[in-house]
Amino acid sequence: MSASLRYGAAAVAVVGLGTLALWPFLGPAARQGVLLAAGIALPVQMVAFGVLVRFRGRVKGFMAAWAGGMAVRALAVAAVAFIVLRSGGDGAVSTLLSLAGFFFALLLLEPIYFRPDPTETA
Repeated sequence: MSASLRYGAAAVAVVGLGTLALWPFLGPAARQGVLLAAGIALPVQMVAFGVLVRFRGRVKGFMAAWAGGMAVRALAVAAVAFIVLRSGGDGAVSTLLSLAGFFFALLLLEPIYFRPDPTETA
């Protein structure tokens, strides 16, 4: 199984467990916000991690992929903030906090699945 698939499975588990842990403490609007954040964080993070893995062996490509992934995550948070705050929904705060929290947790998970392949080591 590739690193991206293993990371994807772990990411779904982390986001799922985080959502389940928060669920009993949230109202209906906040629950929708957490689900929305999970639905946004997972695909954005998976694409960013996949690009990062693809450019693993190239210094310039890797740095560009890393910086681009960070920029995409920041733009995702900014876009969601703009949309949910403009809509005036009740779950805006929970959506934004969950999105930032999911991105942070998934970023901490990356190094575990980003080890070099045995063929890439000396």
